[in-house]
This record gives sequence, C-alpha cells and structure tokens, in this order.
Amino acid sequence: MQLGTDKEAIITGGASGLGAAVAERLIEQGVRVTLLDLDARNGPKVAERLGAAFIEVDVTDPAAVSSALDQIDAVQICMNCAGIAPAAKTIDRDGTPHDPALFEKVIRINLLGTFNVATQAAARMAHNAPTGDDGERGVIINTASIAAYEGQIGQIGYASSKGAVASMTLPMARDLAKHGIRVNAIAPGLFKTPMVAGLPEDVQTALGAAVPYPPRLGNPAEFASLVCHIIENGMMNGETIRLDGAIRLPPR
Repeated sequence: MQLGTDKEAIITGGASGLGAAVAERLIEQGVRVTLLDLDARNGPKVAERLGAAFIEVDVTDPAAVSSALDQIDAVQICMNCAGIAPAAKTIDRDGTPHDPALFEKVIRINLLGTFNVATQAAARMAHNAPTGDDGERGVIINTASIAAYEGQIGQIGYASSKGAVASMTLPMARDLAKHGIRVNAIAPGLFKTPMVAGLPEDVQTALGAAVPYPPRLGNPAEFASLVCHIIENGMMNGETIRLDGAIRLPPR
C-alpha cells in the first residue's frame, strides 16, 4: 500500500511513545492520522503539534471504539500501540498470589483492546475500494513485545497479553486475506519510550548496553520506520517481527 494523502490511519496509544512516533512519520508521508487515546489532557496537544486529529476512547470498550471509528471517513491503516506493563509476580515475597484484577486489566487493555480496534477497523476496511495490483483494502499492525517470547520475572500478565497478540497475528491475517487486508505485528525490544525515559540516566545506559548491537535503547523513530515499511511492502503478511538489536531477555 502506497502512503499518501489519500490514506487515513488510526493509531491507538498515539498520544505518546511509539504511537506518537508512528503518527509523526505517517503525517510526514501525507497520511491523515487520528490518535485514539484515553489521555484527554495530553492527547489533543500532541495531535495539534503533529497535525493529527484526536478522539478520546477506551480501547477496552467495544461501543466506544465503534463510536470513534464512526467519526472517521475511511480507515486504510490501523496501528495498535495502546498498552500497559505493570510488574507483578505470580506470588509475591509474602506468598500472596497475583492480583487477578490487575492481571485482567493488563489482558483487557493489551489484548482485548487490540482485538477490539483491529476487528472493528477490519470490518470497515472490508468496504474500502480495492487499490493497486493486489486489490488491497487495508493494513493492520499490532504491537507485541519480545516479552512474548522471553517474559521476565514479574511480567506474567504483560508477557501473556503480548504472547496472545503475537499468536493472533497469523489467524487474523488468514481470516482477512479474502478481503485484501494484511495483518502483521511488531515485537519491540528496549525502546526509549516515556516509561523508560523517566528512569535515571545510568539505568537507561545499562539497559541499552545489554543490547548486542547496536548497544543502546531503540529510538521510536526506528519503530515508526518499520511500520512504514510493513505498510508499503505488500508481501509482508501474517508475521510478527522482532525489532530488538538481537537481545534475548534474561530472567530479570
């Protein structure tokens, strides 16, 4: 799919981090972008700065997602970046089991939120006019994590949710193939998102040094660059791509 002014994209979690970086890159390519985010305080400011639209939406609420998508003319690109990563062990030091409400919250936002937006976007993409030699109607990109493969201590909820995002990539791509919609996922490693950027500088340096090459934290612009490549490469379908500098996470 060629990027340009005739394309419309939605980006969940677009008010910060990887989502905002993707928005910036797509807008540079002329794409019309709408940020979908719960952050009603910073979201509109980020949208104004980038030249995007903003809709406050809870991705775990199917009705809210549907209402948001109804406000957009025609979506060709869906980028899911919304997610949370609270740390909690299966049992804590005192032997108390993991809070099931917290586990459910992580699954609802990271997995069900991705599912809600992807499926509802796909239902609308299926009505788009086919474009190009392959008759493509849309591209969906979800965000997994390398924790899907090497979840660390305290990441049972996060790793479970991201593992499921990775696992649904291929069946979703197969389901939507007849509609001309491609589905891929990216599993990023250690990136300089707001959560990581808030850590002390020496901690950030240590995290980056653990990456084989290049020995640094990933730049959100590099994530955005891969997103653009996936959109433009018509044979890229049904795949979860690690973007991690060859790191493999240790237990902690």
